[in-house]
Amino acid sequence: MKKTSVHLPDDGEAGLDAQSSATRVGKAELIRRGIAMLLDSAERPKRSRQLPVFDSGRSRTPDEMDDAVYEHIKERAAQR
Repeated sequence: MKKTSVHLPDDGEAGLDAQSSATRVGKAELIRRGIAMLLDSAERPKRSRQLPVFDSGRSRTPDEMDDAVYEHIKERAAQR
């Protein structure tokens, strides 16, 4: 988990304190839940490129495909 500082207006801080006290859930957890709700409801961006196609000349099991995809991602990340 990464640490991030957030600046809140006074009324936002007061509301967060009140909600935290009422629910007995920490302020950090309430903020994480709020961010999760925002991200879950946001539209997913459209892909600008198609995903790579792997053609081995033979059928692969789902696990073999997962391994091939992860290997491709690692290779691409190493090139950057």
